[in-house]
Amino acid sequence: MMENGGYVGQYGGEESYMEQEEEWEREGLLDPAWEKQQKKTFTAWCNSHLRKAGTSIENIEDDFRNGLKLMLLLEVISGETLPKPDRGKMRFHKIANVNKALDFIASKGVKLVSIGAEEIVDGNLKMTLGMIWTIILRFAIQDISVEEMTAKEGLLLWCQRKTAPYKNVNVQNFHLSFKDGLAFCALIHRHRPDLIDYSKLSKDNPLENLNTAFDVAEKYLDIPRMLDPDDLINTPKPDERAIMTYVSCYYHAFQGAQQAETAANRICKVLKVNQENERLMEEYERLASDLLEWIRRTMPWLNSRQSDSTLAGVQKKLEEYRTYRRKHKPPRVEQKAKLETNFNTLQTKLRLSNRPAYMPTEGKMVSDITNSWKGLEHAEKAFEEWLLAETMRLERLEHLAQKFKHKADTHEDWTKGKEEMLQSQDYRNCKLNELKALKKKHEAFESDLAAHQDRVEQIAAIAQELNTLEYHDCASVNARCQRICDQWDRLGALTQRRRQGLDEAERILEKIDLLHLEFAKRAAPFNNWLDGAREDLVDMFIVHTMEEIQGLIQAHDQFKATLGEADKEFNVIIGLVRDAEAIVKQEQVPGGLVNPYTTLSADLISRKWSEVRALVPQRDQTLANELRKQQNNEMLRRQFAEKANAVGPWIERQMDAVTAIGMGISGSLEEQLHRLKEYEQAVYAYKPSIEELEKIHQAVQESMIFENRYTHYTMETLRVGWEQLLTSINRNINEVENQILTRDSKGITQEQLTEFRSSFNHFDKNRTGRLAPEEFKSCLVSLGYSIGKDKQGDMDFQRILAVVDPNASGYVQFDAFLDFMTRESTDTDTAEQVIDSFRILASDRPYILPDELRRELPPDQAEYCIQRMPPYKGPNAIPGALDYMSFSTALYGESDL
Repeated sequence: MMENGGYVGQYGGEESYMEQEEEWEREGLLDPAWEKQQKKTFTAWCNSHLRKAGTSIENIEDDFRNGLKLMLLLEVISGETLPKPDRGKMRFHKIANVNKALDFIASKGVKLVSIGAEEIVDGNLKMTLGMIWTIILRFAIQDISVEEMTAKEGLLLWCQRKTAPYKNVNVQNFHLSFKDGLAFCALIHRHRPDLIDYSKLSKDNPLENLNTAFDVAEKYLDIPRMLDPDDLINTPKPDERAIMTYVSCYYHAFQGAQQAETAANRICKVLKVNQENERLMEEYERLASDLLEWIRRTMPWLNSRQSDSTLAGVQKKLEEYRTYRRKHKPPRVEQKAKLETNFNTLQTKLRLSNRPAYMPTEGKMVSDITNSWKGLEHAEKAFEEWLLAETMRLERLEHLAQKFKHKADTHEDWTKGKEEMLQSQDYRNCKLNELKALKKKHEAFESDLAAHQDRVEQIAAIAQELNTLEYHDCASVNARCQRICDQWDRLGALTQRRRQGLDEAERILEKIDLLHLEFAKRAAPFNNWLDGAREDLVDMFIVHTMEEIQGLIQAHDQFKATLGEADKEFNVIIGLVRDAEAIVKQEQVPGGLVNPYTTLSADLISRKWSEVRALVPQRDQTLANELRKQQNNEMLRRQFAEKANAVGPWIERQMDAVTAIGMGISGSLEEQLHRLKEYEQAVYAYKPSIEELEKIHQAVQESMIFENRYTHYTMETLRVGWEQLLTSINRNINEVENQILTRDSKGITQEQLTEFRSSFNHFDKNRTGRLAPEEFKSCLVSLGYSIGKDKQGDMDFQRILAVVDPNASGYVQFDAFLDFMTRESTDTDTAEQVIDSFRILASDRPYILPDELRRELPPDQAEYCIQRMPPYKGPNAIPGALDYMSFSTALYGESDL
């Protein structure tokens, strides 16, 4: 801040030039040499402008007394015309002219304190110097602004930046820092290195340095000598007003170069943004290609339904799938989240820098990746369902195959010799009693044959089911079933034929052994019952629930309840045999012990009955073992349900909390980001619970448990919920970081951002993260945006909608809303600004040369421009000319290179 004169405002306090001089004198700070330096410098400065009007001054306190040259000076430096001066030579004429000059100065927003026309007319040197200093401040220094600092600070910062690379130069003020002359030489060399050989200068030769700088400035830069080298060297602390006045001339002389530097800096900033965006695009393309390639390689495996049709082979595939879910997929979930995060960050940076939205190469859009990922998850679900169904199918097939073999073996054992027996003609040579015995035997066989009809049908039904379920060895099953059916048909035909033969001889067969016949009639069904009971007692079974095993146990208990009646029937049958043996022994009947009606014997019945009674406790043990297995399965269901019923709600609560934070309901963005990262840490800390649940789930699957009534959660839904929670946290973190990036890069305040978010959330009633057009209009109105209700207001609103919803989706997303409000609240860089910057470097030509780019820009950015700028094809083009206008508009998507 300039505090050394009567100019009050941005460059001074409330003290006048005189008051400051008096204060410095009281504090012992005033150097008598300052007035001499100011007088010489201010005189030279005034003459540097008056010479444009063909005049000059010699004595600053005398030559301005009549006000004529003072008014002329103001007209020259302002470019404006002052009121016509009074030409009289009386004192009041002079005072009137000086007042006209002072009024003009005041009209420029300058407040003069303690300086009046009378003092100037009376030749008061201090007041005259104060007035001239005020003019210098207003017209030579006020417009100097570097990074929005005050003029003095801006001019000092400009000197520091320009002289920073130079040895022995350290500009800290406008008095001692310039005494040795090196600072003046450095300023000249920085802008015109052809005028001074700085390497030959020495800090030990201040007089030579000062003379060199002042001579070169006067001869080549048209800056008159305003300072005396001897005065600067011999004064302990030179006057800063004099030095500031002289340095400001350097600033204005080099202002064109300053503009070029500013333009170059602006271009560098824009190019750095473009280079970073291109790097992010390449990173996105690489990650997207890698993820899509992995999905492409994985899909054929998930879509494959080929197996070796064995239970062991399918179980191996199921274990491979579990390994894939535990080890191979999780890194890809993280990669997908990172891909989406990078894409959102890139789009945000492009919006903030007014660049066109990034469009990935064909097939690599976020929607393409999302669709591929959904296809992957659908294939995973279908693959897992197929594996489990295939496991159940093959397990049932193995059970059916064993059952088929058992029943077929039993039937084939029974049919051995039956065809030969039925084809025999033995009844033609029998005695009467033998013939009758043969007939009764045949009747018993027919009863037995009918009893075996059900077994043959069961065998055929099992074979049919094996075919339906595509059993891998259907060929041998079908062949064996066909043999049994063909043989059954032959047995039926042979039985009918033998029956006809026996009926034909029935006329001569009268005597029948009723006792043997009764035994045969009762023993045959009892024997068949025994065979069926033995089959049921050793029958294999598959159950999946407690209800099923309890049903089998109940059926077995019912069977055991019938054993009493069976024991009575057994005793009756054995009693018949004993009665027959008693009669044969008593009556001495030859061959009477042989029962002609059946092949069954009391020993066979007794043995089978003993086997049945022995199988009952074995069946008890088998059912008890299965009951324990089902009880263990029930325990696994409860364990999984207990854990899942805790994990599921926990995930849902976390999702609700993350969603609430993502809505930006309370707290600053940094606080929201902090809370989100705390939730992220909490989620990763909770991962052991998910892994423990996975272990329980694996035990459940290995136990072939396919339903659980204790919970509505499945491992698949919990996995999806877990992955969605991770994705939601990452997405919200990314959104908050992008909002911080938007806020910081665009210069909007936290309060503005909170106001935007609060207004958006207020009208986003369903928390969808988007607004319908009417909701968006209400939101704008709530933020003070004026939208009329007339036709013009509708047209204005439609123009705004075209900006925030360019694809006409019917909704306004929060990012687009924030970007719009940010543009309304802050300034943004544009293609026009970049074009203006290049035009400065090109000296107002419509093209620029490679050498100019290499001279003004850093090497990497210069080459970046040279490689991408098209040749200039306009009028007066010279070889190598480049079209910077097309290049600049292409940076912002307004044209194509």
